This record gives sequence, C-alpha cells and structure tokens, in this order.
Amino acid sequence: MTADPADDTRTRILRAALDLFAEHGYQRTSLRQIGERLRLTKAAILYHFPAKENLLAALVEPLVADLEALLDSAQHQPTELARWTVLEGWVDVMLAHRRPLGMLFHDIALVGRGDTYHRLMVIAMRANDLIAGPNAGRRERVRAVQAVAACSDPIVFFTDVSDEVLRADMLDGVRRLLAPLPADPAAEPHSDATLGSATPTLPAGAASGPASGAGSRRRRPGRPPALGREQVEAARRMHAAGTHSVDAIAAELGVSRATVYRHLTA
Repeated sequence: MTADPADDTRTRILRAALDLFAEHGYQRTSLRQIGERLRLTKAAILYHFPAKENLLAALVEPLVADLEALLDSAQHQPTELARWTVLEGWVDVMLAHRRPLGMLFHDIALVGRGDTYHRLMVIAMRANDLIAGPNAGRRERVRAVQAVAACSDPIVFFTDVSDEVLRADMLDGVRRLLAPLPADPAAEPHSDATLGSATPTLPAGAASGPASGAGSRRRRPGRPPALGREQVEAARRMHAAGTHSVDAIAAELGVSRATVYRHLTA
C-alpha cells in the first residue's frame, strides 16, 4: 500500500526535527534549519505544524498515548496487580521511547499549557494514585512519586546501558523502594490520608522536592471554595516546579485538595 504523500512529508519533518533537536537542542533549532535539511520551505513545514511547539507536542504524542493506554489497562485491576502493571509497564514505555525521551528531557516543559500538558498532568496523578493504592497515607504517597521517578529518570542518565540491563536494574530498585515500611509513629491518621496523592512526576521529569511537612497538615475550617486568578497561576507554578505536593499547595493557599486538582486540570 502506497503511503500518503502528506503523511510521508509529516513523518520526514518529525524525523528531521528529532535529529536536529537531539544535536542542537530545541531552542537552538529553527524551522528554517529543519526545512533546509529536508529541502523544504519554511511554509511547507508550517503547513503541517503551525508552530515549532507543535513539533515538540507531536514528538511527545506517542509516549503520552502509550502511558494513557497503560493506565487504562490497570485502572480496574486489584490494587497490587495494578501497582505492578503500572510500574513495569511504565519502564517498558519509557524504554520504547528512549531516544525522544532523552532529547526532550530538558525541553518537555516547552510543550506549554495546552492539551498535551494537561494530559501529562492527569497521567501523573493517575499513576501516583494507582501505585499508592486506596486510602494511602503520606508515606505511601511519597513513595509512589519516588517510584515513578525510579521508573523514568535512569533512562535519561544511563544512555550507555542496554535496555535489558537497565530495565532489570530499575525494577530491582523500585521493588526495594516499595518494600514494607516500618511503623511510623508520626504517621498521619487515615482520615487525613484520604486527602490524596502527592505531586505527579512527568515522563523522565525532575524528581519532586520536599513538601516541608505539608502532607501532615490538617484541613483548616473556613477554606474558600475557589481560587483567584493569581492563586491559580501560583498553584500551577509550584506544581510545575515539582517543589510542592498537591496537599502542600492546598495548605499553602488555604483550599481543599479537590479545588487544587480542579484548577490544575482545567
């Protein structure tokens, strides 16, 4: 079957963009350079991708779609099976997209606040919830975030290690991380634990920073039901930076966790 010429041109553009982004970085690669490599005009590139940011989003799309399919497959499984379906599948998806993932490690934030960004946010939240399990406490939620990072970050930093070896090392590390915890006398009660999961982690993203003990804070009475525009922007900045969990953002802004989620995914 003969490939559609438009699809073939689009594929060639994406392949050239991936090569040039890997060589020079996203910021230092222009649409003109991509066109010159393919002997296409800039207008021809813009016909398929109205802006350079659309190229980046298109390169991320297969990774995003595979992660969504993985979480859908685990969604209705028993807790322990769902946890390991997500973790093992996450490693496999990351390895399957190893080259674009490494290239996009420093540029993925440039996807912006569009559809791809929000899909990644939802993916991270779902993954953390499935790994932590229902009624998880603070320590379980923290380890869920760490587990996703353990199933992502080594792929970017150990580029000289084979897929097979790296997969075994990563899964060994995450099994050790999720081994049964000793009792925590300072652990929060389960009534507070149901406030939700910690900050989501992006594919191959930076590890989240400490939440300054905010996960153990109690809900305060009289919280406002919504956020103002400046508060929404502040919440998104804190969340994107990976320095605050959703619980920490809620405590900082004096609203419920559900309110924070609603504005992060709106």
